Amino acid sequence: MKKLPLLGVLLVLLSGADAALADAATSIHVDVDKVAAIGEVLPVDGITSAGQPDEAALRVFADSGYVAVIDMRGPDEDRGLDDEQGLIEALGMDYVAFPIVGKEAINIETARKLDEVLHGIEGPVLVHCGSGNRVGAMLALRHSLNGADDDAAIAYGKDAGLTRLVDVVRERLSEN
Repeated sequence: MKKLPLLGVLLVLLSGADAALADAATSIHVDVDKVAAIGEVLPVDGITSAGQPDEAALRVFADSGYVAVIDMRGPDEDRGLDDEQGLIEALGMDYVAFPIVGKEAINIETARKLDEVLHGIEGPVLVHCGSGNRVGAMLALRHSLNGADDDAAIAYGKDAGLTRLVDVVRERLSEN
């Protein structure tokens, strides 16, 4: 078996990282473990959606120029961090608590409030919950508020992490 020279191995590894970064740049939702491993993240239209980030991922977001983190987890949810808000602020980003607790919180009015919060942030923002599902739901409704038809809003939400809450989002869109 031939051994690849060190330079060849490095080029393969770097091209893999570039491909992963390019894939991440086309999707709003990212895997925080991959973000931490790659060491870089790019927003799509100023927003990145994710599940619960750990300290390593939050450091990458800060190093990549993100200015704020919107946390959609409820106050009683375990974040795996002693003090998420303190860590985010220590990294130079703003922390915004925006809890989405229960399906009833997924509605057009809450999406309107999210839109206002996002418009008030100048720079890239990470929006997270436990998995990205709630983020995707809220971003789908926000996309609808900004003029998207229902199918486009659902597709946008899925790109942002929407999974199990698709039926809730469809119901809210039909009420609008």
